[in-house]
Amino acid sequence: MDVYHTQECRKERLKFPKQCVRFDAWLGEAYYFWLEEIDAYDWGQKSKRRTNYFEIYKCDIESENFLDTVFNEEHYYFWIRQLEKIAKKIMIKTGQKPTLKELNDYIRDKADWQEVDYIKFQDLPISSERSLVKPIQYKNGKVRTVAFRKRIQIAVYNREIIANFALLTTERIN
Repeated sequence: MDVYHTQECRKERLKFPKQCVRFDAWLGEAYYFWLEEIDAYDWGQKSKRRTNYFEIYKCDIESENFLDTVFNEEHYYFWIRQLEKIAKKIMIKTGQKPTLKELNDYIRDKADWQEVDYIKFQDLPISSERSLVKPIQYKNGKVRTVAFRKRIQIAVYNREIIANFALLTTERIN
């Protein structure tokens, strides 16, 4: 499967994707990719602004050991059940709802998911600039955008499944 990795433009081109170790990463410490190039581009325009340029890399992900929480209903509900179990354990221990960081730390430190090389997941919907439909006004006054397609990310935990990593393009921030 072809996927796309977005990073700030650096003096030296990446030879391998950068692992995300941010405390607020959706699915913890992993190598994050976009399924579609347009989403990698949008991410660079909005989130990789430090150097005024960003790079999009392309590579292959090769594994049959994954959770597809986007298109596979069984995988989706398995993932939700796992998160609920972890959240309940943390709530019993701390008396509070866990943060995303606490969930991710628990998964990293205590979950034994060696058979899962990556997770395919859908993040926030498409931005209003790319939507072909005007935003819908809700009663509470918040504006929401209707998306025609899913914005899909891949969180890779097993670096051995990443192959043919190469620079695709360098872009300037608009």
